Amino acid sequence: MPELARGAAKALFELYDVVTHELLSSDLREQLDTWNLLARARNEGRLFSSIEWPKDPEIIEQVKRLHLLLTVKESAANVPKNLEARRRLEFFTNSLFMDMPAAKPVSEMLPFSVFTPYYSETVLYSSSELRVENEDGISILFYLQKIFPDEWNNFLERIGRGGDTRDADLQESSSDSLELRFWVSYRGQTLARTVRGMMYYRRALMLQSYLERRLLGVDGYSQFCFSTTQGFELSPESRAQADLKFTYVVSCQIYGQQKQKKLPEAADIALLLQRNEALRVAFIHEEESSAVDGKVSKDFYSKLVKADIHGKDQEVYSIKLPGNPKLGEGKPENQNHAIIFTRGEALQTIDMNQDNYLEEAMKMRNLLEEFRGNHGIRLPTILGVREHVFTGSVSSLAWFMSNQETSFVTLGQRVLASPLKVRMHYGHPDVFDRIFHITRGGISKASRVINISEDIFAGFNSTLRQGNITHHEYIQVGKGRDVGLNQIALFEGKVAGGNGEQVLSRDVYRIGQLFDFFRMLSFFFTTVGYYVCTMMTVLTVYIFLYGRLYLAFSGLDQQISEKAEELGSTALDAALNAQFLVQIGVFTAVPMIMGFILESGLLKAVFSFITMQLQLCSVFFTFSLGTRTHYFGRTILHGGAKYRATGRGFVVRHIKFADNYRLYSRSHFTKALEVALLLIVYIAYGHTKGGAVSFVLLTISSWFLVISWLFAPYIFNPSGFEWQKTVEDFDDWTSWLLYKGGVGVKGENSWEYWWDEEQVHIKTLRGRILETILSLRFFIFQYGIVYKLHLTGKDTSLALYGFSWVVLVAIALIFKVFTYSPKKSRSFELMMRLIQGVASLGLVAALALVVAFTSLSIADLFASILAFIPTGWGILCLAITWKKLVWKIGFWDSVREFARMYDAGMGLLIFTPIAVLSWFPFISTFQSRLLFNQAFSRGLEISIILAGNKANVES
Repeated sequence: MPELARGAAKALFELYDVVTHELLSSDLREQLDTWNLLARARNEGRLFSSIEWPKDPEIIEQVKRLHLLLTVKESAANVPKNLEARRRLEFFTNSLFMDMPAAKPVSEMLPFSVFTPYYSETVLYSSSELRVENEDGISILFYLQKIFPDEWNNFLERIGRGGDTRDADLQESSSDSLELRFWVSYRGQTLARTVRGMMYYRRALMLQSYLERRLLGVDGYSQFCFSTTQGFELSPESRAQADLKFTYVVSCQIYGQQKQKKLPEAADIALLLQRNEALRVAFIHEEESSAVDGKVSKDFYSKLVKADIHGKDQEVYSIKLPGNPKLGEGKPENQNHAIIFTRGEALQTIDMNQDNYLEEAMKMRNLLEEFRGNHGIRLPTILGVREHVFTGSVSSLAWFMSNQETSFVTLGQRVLASPLKVRMHYGHPDVFDRIFHITRGGISKASRVINISEDIFAGFNSTLRQGNITHHEYIQVGKGRDVGLNQIALFEGKVAGGNGEQVLSRDVYRIGQLFDFFRMLSFFFTTVGYYVCTMMTVLTVYIFLYGRLYLAFSGLDQQISEKAEELGSTALDAALNAQFLVQIGVFTAVPMIMGFILESGLLKAVFSFITMQLQLCSVFFTFSLGTRTHYFGRTILHGGAKYRATGRGFVVRHIKFADNYRLYSRSHFTKALEVALLLIVYIAYGHTKGGAVSFVLLTISSWFLVISWLFAPYIFNPSGFEWQKTVEDFDDWTSWLLYKGGVGVKGENSWEYWWDEEQVHIKTLRGRILETILSLRFFIFQYGIVYKLHLTGKDTSLALYGFSWVVLVAIALIFKVFTYSPKKSRSFELMMRLIQGVASLGLVAALALVVAFTSLSIADLFASILAFIPTGWGILCLAITWKKLVWKIGFWDSVREFARMYDAGMGLLIFTPIAVLSWFPFISTFQSRLLFNQAFSRGLEISIILAGNKANVES
């Protein structure tokens, strides 16, 4: 024992030397007497000579941890092994050195509430949902076991099970089965995960209050006694203090209806209430009451419930409402009816797909002190909080989205808040000054359609009422984002449509009027201006290509080029070619690259950027450019932005060809084919120094845009190039294309119903006129190509253009003959088939004779196709725009059949390269590596998930 004491004294003495010489400031005049005593004791050998050995097991454990930290070797730099735990520890330790206000004691801190709107999303995965297999034989449980193998082993250890425990064994114990459901739900985007994360606030306040009371010598403890955390959750004083300072309200709008229908969501919410005593649930309750005239009327109540000691719902408050509160958009109305149940001076808004961490909850007291800090002329009214996107760990798409989002919620919002002073509220876990906002219109505007992006209007509202919005990076909250391309596209479409509605709103107009010039510019380019510029970027490509098409048809490009060559001028060539030298999609990644440099350093940022390029991030960002342009432009033209449910699943699965075609046909495919047609026509008729190859090289970025918009949904589709899946996709697509359906059929089952749904947005006369003007561009092709045919020579008469329309009408009639299917009698049907056969033979013979005896060439036939295809599409667009008129004339069925033919042609054009690539097995392997590089690099068994596995269900 004396040897141990001497060794401990020596170790502490060496630690003292390191601290005093390396860490402490040399200016010690304020503590001169103290340091003189320490120096005298050190010289006399009395320093650390008498050490009292700890007897408390918890203190002994902390001493062991200190010894481990002081003796750790470089080889242990990767401790802990779990990447998420390592990331959290790294951020927490770094945040302690950031500029953070000192925290007040729990008893003096600002009381606050957390507020979460919920509708009908997943609360808790059921036992059956864990084991339901998708079409590849992959269940949610099997997926998570492979993606989080270390956490799965930790879970089994916590419940006292061995590593070889089967799934069926866990079902034998009700407690283990319930814990398994929670383990899976805590790794998805569920309400259970959000509730657990937010309840860490209460746990942190209880711990901090408990330690403060012990340090102050309360509850019979000496002020100099070593503080321990044992038993803090059982301290009634700490629990009461936490409940005074923290309230968590989940606004489950239809919880009452779910209880009446005995839905599993209601039982799961009741289970969360039982496991979290401080949780409160608000909902709308409907009661039927008989009126004086005998008619049945409904009364609406806003209720707040909690769980009593028996686990039953106990009503806390019930407020009668003047009528049905759901008048506008669902989410803001859900928040508005329940905000009255929140308490305190601050209110944190949390979405249903967010998470929190205990170590971050410890810093909430510090954050709330920002309301009392100096942030300019006015006190803060919204405190911006950093987010960590926790869904970017497996696929490359999730990684792209995570990095893009992270750059916005860190670097982007930091600059918006200071110095630009134009940060708003973006649906992130911001903390509101509750008193300020509930007396100035609340936190959610709920007007239908115009407030589809209700979050940012809270920022508009706060700024217009002379509020001050700040941003703070020393605290973070978890956030789930969409992980599949379809989910990402729907989310970006929703945001772009919401920005289109913001352009039409009074709030943006008033802010533009009231801001000074420079702040107005900052506001414009960080909100609606970003989408306006994105749309202008894509429109510039179209305008430029149509301009060059005009030069090609008119012959001016050759004349200009020859004249410039004579004069030795190259300015025009440089101006015309400059547009193609820059890939427009990459620029959207610039803020992300800057964020990488600031967060990780230049070298790591370069490596990350190269890795992302190898994983085709430019294809993804170019595709996203088209998504934002389409939905923003459609909202500007027609209005009517709508909420699009993106889904929050995480199982990697293959998306069918027909699903992708339905989602992207009008937003990307038709636009990409139009650009491709412009480029092809210019190659055929334009003049470029160096020939067609030179033009293709100069237009490489436009070709890249075409390829990205056409094939990105299939490049980023798991198992997109697997032959068996390709065959199944083709069968499914043809069945969808040809199925006429019946009553109650949805667009996902029948092409006809999907086609009707795609026209719903055209409602107003203004929209129809604008669509008509835009559709006229498709008639330029026919007008230009007709005069370039070998058949026409140098004839430039208008009659020639008129004759081309006669030919087009004849082609349409022939098509009508071939597609006509009579239902009157069998004999008439046989007669029509005979006519169709004779007509087809006659058509082939006529073409052969025309080619043989006139100057019409084979090239002219292909040129005519290039001319008539866009003209036919333009006629279709006009017919859809003026649907009622076409319906009265009686041509609507013919229009539908023509549209079906166009969709069949577009689908085959896109499907053919996919089918050809699917013949080569290495393409599918390469795609898997491309999509799931992060998973492969971590050694995860992603290949099993992609290939499908049916051995995970054991009898």
